Amino acid sequence: MDVAVLGATGDVGRQVCTQLVERRVLPTSSRLQLVGRAGGSSARATHGLRADLVDAYDEHAPLIDVALAPEDVVADVVVVCAGVTAPPRAGASTDRTRLAAENHAVFDAYARALAVHGSGNEVVVVVSNPVELGVAVMARALGRHRVIGMGAWLDTLRFRREIAVSLGLRRHRIGGFVAGQHGSDLVPLWSTVRVSGLDRAERRRAIDALRRGRTLATFGAEIADAQTRLLALAAEDIGAAFDLIDSWPPDLRAVARPWMTHQSGAKTAAGTASATVDLVDTLLDGREIVVAGQVLLDGEVGVGGTALDGVLGVPVVLGPEGWTRALLDEPAPDEAELLVRCRDRIDASLAPWGLGRAGVGA
Repeated sequence: MDVAVLGATGDVGRQVCTQLVERRVLPTSSRLQLVGRAGGSSARATHGLRADLVDAYDEHAPLIDVALAPEDVVADVVVVCAGVTAPPRAGASTDRTRLAAENHAVFDAYARALAVHGSGNEVVVVVSNPVELGVAVMARALGRHRVIGMGAWLDTLRFRREIAVSLGLRRHRIGGFVAGQHGSDLVPLWSTVRVSGLDRAERRRAIDALRRGRTLATFGAEIADAQTRLLALAAEDIGAAFDLIDSWPPDLRAVARPWMTHQSGAKTAAGTASATVDLVDTLLDGREIVVAGQVLLDGEVGVGGTALDGVLGVPVVLGPEGWTRALLDEPAPDEAELLVRCRDRIDASLAPWGLGRAGVGA
C-alpha cells in the first residue's frame, strides 16, 4: 500500500516521512509520495528531501516520488500536514481562527482534487490545524468514515504518559482516552482510564489521588491560569517553568507540557509524527484497533441523552478502510457536560464555511 504526505517538507511532514521509512512501516515494494506545492519553496525542498531519505535509508526505503499538484496525489493513505502553523516562540498565541482562515483553502484544494482524481478508497489522516476544520472539509468531499484527525490520539498518548509517570509505570500499562477538540479544549475521559495490574477498587483510589479532588468543571480555568503562570516564569527561567508543570495533575500536564514546548521555541514535531505514524501503521497492516480521533459524527454516540453529531474527538475503531464505529460509554457528568460544550464550540468555529452541524453532509 502507498502513502502520500501533503506538506512533506514542513517540520511535522518531514518527521512523518522519516519515521515511516526509519520504522519500516512501508515495505520496499510500497510507495511514499512526497507532496509539495508548485511555485513555493517546498517545490525545491521536496526533491531534496527525497534524495536525503534515499541516501539515509537506501537498503530498506520504499519507492519515493514527488508530486507538486493536488491532482497528482495518489495513495491508499493520505496524511495532511500541509498549511501554516502557529509560530513557536514565547508569548505567541495559537490563533485557531487565523489558522482556519489560512488553511481552509489548503484543505479544500486537496479535498476537491482527491474527490475528482482519487480512487474513492483513500483514507485521510488530518494532522494540520485546526484539525477539526480539516476533518470537516475532507469528510464533506470524501465521506466521513474515510477521514480521521489525529489530534485526539496525540492528546490520548500524552494523557496516558502523564498518568504513567505519576504512577511510576510505563505508558503501555495505561489505558484511557482523551476526547473533544485538539489542544487546550481537550476533554480527558478519566472514566475510561484503566491501569494494568490494578483491580477496580485499587484503580479508583489511584485515580482519585491523581485528580486531587478536582473535576472538569474548573479545567478550562485551570488551563488559562497555568498558561499565565508559565509565561511569567519562563521569561525568567524556562527550566523552572517545566519543573512547575511536573508538580501539576496529569490531565493539566497533558495540556501544559506541549504548550510550553511550543512557547519555548521548540516544536512538538517528533511526538506529533510518531502518533501519526501509529495510525498509518494500523491502516496499512489490516488490523482494527481502538484509538481516539476527530471524526464527523452522526449521532453514533451520545451523552446524557444528547446524541453527538458534528466533528468531535472520540474513541473509534480504526481499520484499513477508515473508522467504522464510535465507542463512548456514558461518561461521568463533568465529562459529558464538557464534551457537549466542546462540540458546540467546534460547531461555531466551522460555521463560517458552512460546515457546522447543519452544513455537513454524511
